[in-house]
Parts: sequence; structure tokens; C-alpha cells
Amino acid sequence: VQLQASGGGLEQAGGSLRLSCATPRRTSSNNAVGWFRQAPGKEREFVATISWNGGITSFADSVKGRFSISRDNAKNIVYLQMNSLKPEDTAVYYCAVSLRSIGGTGPDGYRYWGQGTLVTVSS
Repeated sequence: VQLQASGGGLEQAGGSLRLSCATPRRTSSNNAVGWFRQAPGKEREFVATISWNGGITSFADSVKGRFSISRDNAKNIVYLQMNSLKPEDTAVYYCAVSLRSIGGTGPDGYRYWGQGTLVTVSS
């Protein structure tokens, strides 16, 4: 199962970026999808997750009120809209597909991972 994350880049603090995750058709419509990130020298951490139909979302405290997550099952794409970016948001962002319809916050609950897209926020 191949996931394709895109949309990363260099942005100034206070700016916005939208990440996209293209998911395989056979996994996208019934499974939760999550976003995680890993900054240099740090462990991978949970960012956000969205349930199979988009009805349930969850966010890390560090991004609440700034990030949103959505999905278009017709296109098999999950989006992470990132607003009011901060330098501490700098990381490689990964999308992942859960085997469950509602995802959790731990990486162990996600089976398939994309290659990551780098987000750099300058101060």
C-alpha cells in the first residue's frame, strides 16, 4: 500500500500550508487516516486523525485551533490544513492509514505509512 504525502515546503511563521495525502482506493473509504510529524532529533508525534467518513476528528493539543483535517473519499485524498504556523511546527509530516474506522493517537495503530513531506517554518 503506497501513500503519497505532498504539499510541504518553506513558510514564514504565521503563514499557512495545506498537505495532501493520496491514499489507495481499497483502503481510503473505510479506514481512519492520521497525520504524524517528526522533528530532527525528536520522536514521531501525533498531529491529527480523521475517521473513515470524516465525522470524527482529533488533534494534538499543540495544533488545536490552528490545524484542520478533512477528507474527500471520492478522490481518495486526506488534507491537513495548517494555519498560523510556528517554527516549532517544522518537521517531516507523515500520513498513515489505520486498520480501524476511527483512528487513535498512537503510531502503532496505523498500518500503512507514506514517505513524508518536509515542512519548514522560518521565524
